[in-house]
Amino acid sequence: MTQNVESSLGLSRFFIVVGAILAGLSVVIGAFGAHALSAHLTERGAAIWGTGVQYQMFHSVAMIVIGILLLILNSKKLLKYAGFAFLIGTILFSGSLYLIALLTIKNLGLITPLGGLFFVVGWLLLISAAMLSTRIRI
Repeated sequence: MTQNVESSLGLSRFFIVVGAILAGLSVVIGAFGAHALSAHLTERGAAIWGTGVQYQMFHSVAMIVIGILLLILNSKKLLKYAGFAFLIGTILFSGSLYLIALLTIKNLGLITPLGGLFFVVGWLLLISAAMLSTRIRI
């Protein structure tokens, strides 16, 4: 039992820390795009960059919420998968949008929908975790 609690605490801490780091990075990346890259990005490139920043922030906050829910709900496996889906989705979706805004690689846009799919899966897993949880610890 103690190992289960420690494991949940470690995973909770992981998602809170990673989510906070990615949220902070989204602020830095957003400012970098708006200021340092403003002369280098086209209007379309700036819009793509902004979308990447926006989705990174949304899903960074979602990872922090997952970290908190791991301490409260007992659907830990579903929450863990949701958190990792958000992390992978952020890397693929936002990361590919940043590269698309900066580079002219044709097939790079194929990665973005895959990241979006991870986001959808993450939200479905979070819904499932909430619906199937049989215990709330406060």
